[in-house]
Amino acid sequence: MGIFGRKSSTPETTAADTGADLTALTGEYTIDPAHTTIGFTARHAMVTNVKGAFNNFTGSLHLDGADPGKSTASLDIQMASVDTGSADRDGHLKSSDFFKIDEFPVMTFRSTKAEALGGDDYRITGDLSILGTTKPITIDLEFNGAAKDPFGNERVGFEGKAEILRSEWGLTWNAALETGGVLVSDKIKLNFDISAIKKA
Repeated sequence: MGIFGRKSSTPETTAADTGADLTALTGEYTIDPAHTTIGFTARHAMVTNVKGAFNNFTGSLHLDGADPGKSTASLDIQMASVDTGSADRDGHLKSSDFFKIDEFPVMTFRSTKAEALGGDDYRITGDLSILGTTKPITIDLEFNGAAKDPFGNERVGFEGKAEILRSEWGLTWNAALETGGVLVSDKIKLNFDISAIKKA
């Protein structure tokens, strides 16, 4: 039954290893930035992929074990925390060509719908706001399990992915290549590796 459809028989057992009911996971969770990755991949010069991530963000989850469709997610990402492993490239992304961080410092996601697809697969639909433009996106999620860590925190984990066209949010800067094509792809792949801690 997926995210909220299986329960650990002991606190140290991950949900992925059991087949019991997981309604005990119902509650409010805070996304743990130290163990979470909010990443993206863009095609560069038509020949290779450049990967990056945002290092500064906050987020929360409401998980409903009895009715997964009532679950919600919220995320606020500081655009200035973009990290692609290149200071020059990061600086360009923060500039007026791309993120315009002085005017639009935060990117947000607010879920509007949650669906259980069967097994450990889920789909979250929500509003993504970038550069003052808000449009819906759909994120496919896989539930990775639930466990109590050595510090007594009750954790859940998810992996997610989505694809967007950056031009739909006004991210249109590009440069033509002499050989044809463009420097930066319009399609951006988003990936999420999320660890969240249940609130006391």
